[in-house]
Amino acid sequence: MKINKICCIGAGYVGGPTMAVIAKKNPNLRVTIVDINEERIAAWNDSDVSKLPIYEPGLAEIVEETRGKNLFFSTEIDKAIDESEMIFISVNTPTKTYGKGKGMAADLKYVELCARNIAKVATTNKIVVEKSTLPVRTAQAIKSILSNTGSDVNFDILSNPEFLAEGTAVEDLLSPDRVLIGGDSEEAIESLANIYGSWVPQDRILRTNVWSSELSKLTANAFLAQRVSSINAISELCEHTEANVDEVAKAIGMDSRIGSKFLQASIGFGGSCFQKDILNLVYIARSYGLNEVADYWEQVIILNDHQKRRFSDHLIKTLYNTVSGKKIAMLGWAFKKDTNDTRESAAIYVADHLLNEQAEIAVYDPKVLESKIQSDLNYLNTRSPEENKQLLVSKDSPYEALDDAHAVAIMTEWDEFKSYDWKKIYKQMKKPAFIFDGRNILDKAEMNKIGFEYYSIGK
Repeated sequence: MKINKICCIGAGYVGGPTMAVIAKKNPNLRVTIVDINEERIAAWNDSDVSKLPIYEPGLAEIVEETRGKNLFFSTEIDKAIDESEMIFISVNTPTKTYGKGKGMAADLKYVELCARNIAKVATTNKIVVEKSTLPVRTAQAIKSILSNTGSDVNFDILSNPEFLAEGTAVEDLLSPDRVLIGGDSEEAIESLANIYGSWVPQDRILRTNVWSSELSKLTANAFLAQRVSSINAISELCEHTEANVDEVAKAIGMDSRIGSKFLQASIGFGGSCFQKDILNLVYIARSYGLNEVADYWEQVIILNDHQKRRFSDHLIKTLYNTVSGKKIAMLGWAFKKDTNDTRESAAIYVADHLLNEQAEIAVYDPKVLESKIQSDLNYLNTRSPEENKQLLVSKDSPYEALDDAHAVAIMTEWDEFKSYDWKKIYKQMKKPAFIFDGRNILDKAEMNKIGFEYYSIGK
């Protein structure tokens, strides 16, 4: 099929950057990103690209280059579906919060709504591409919906999972390790492969069946998360044996069979994918009666939750077993540096735990808005929104957040935190002044020399 127009349903962390790069590398294609969220589309269309709804290094420049030429953002979903030969489904697939599979299974209602809308609107043949992270055999459900429209329209279903790391998403898209395309129709697969082939070498474009493609995405995230939980498990052992987790990580990382990536001990992993995908994997395994498999992967999540709780418990214990009425400054709210994404960020759960202990929290993050910080806390439904607003405040300056604080907790590894005037910060904090470095980004000897009581992970 000759592809001239592409539609992407969903203007989020996956759809936005992916389509922007496709548009940049395929100037002959018209790429339209649609979303029901009018505010989000307006932000994508804002003449000031610094106000894009997603922060990713390099993204603003690509949007500025392509927007209005062959990249468009719109709320006219039906029009974009009707005009396009290829449609990407890139909507949210959160973990279910209700009914069967609650807390584990992926909620596919948005994917199903997309499929039904495509079936209703389409009058010509379409290639439908799963871009959202989906459980194995979801393509079968989409195919079933699209094949029972009662019309003569033919739909080919492809699985094309994303392997982006937030903070480096543009770089990952421009130079991917691999592009995975799963499907039954060789013609449809090649149509998508040709689009990627305009900048990705053919030996990096893998063609599989749909089921292998869907499962590969879940497996990749499970393996990466497993490495994080593995080194974090060792970090706790290091703290009890006087070993240094950085030295242990370096030693094992130099083994070519293991490699050095994802061996940075920390407060734990966050983000939209790791926890969600592992829970999905656990749910699928249990649904087939594979309980040993499910138990194995579930332990990765259990250890991650333990690491976050251990961090906040240690902070409370060090501050003489009470943080009631004490000001705790948190540096960072995003789940990792170079992104404004806060989904499943460790900061949310540590803050919630400390607020339960009646601490007062001041937060500074260079890219996360106060409204987002408050909505993250409110989502937990632990306290009323009014209580959260009183107990937790966001500051425009790190020095303002740290003023008169009993302790600082470093939650995100933003590079700028390393270059702060820590001597100035020490002077304006209550004494003794404590640093709890959840990302191991500061130098312990230097902090001790200034006068801080400094605690890190795994040391």
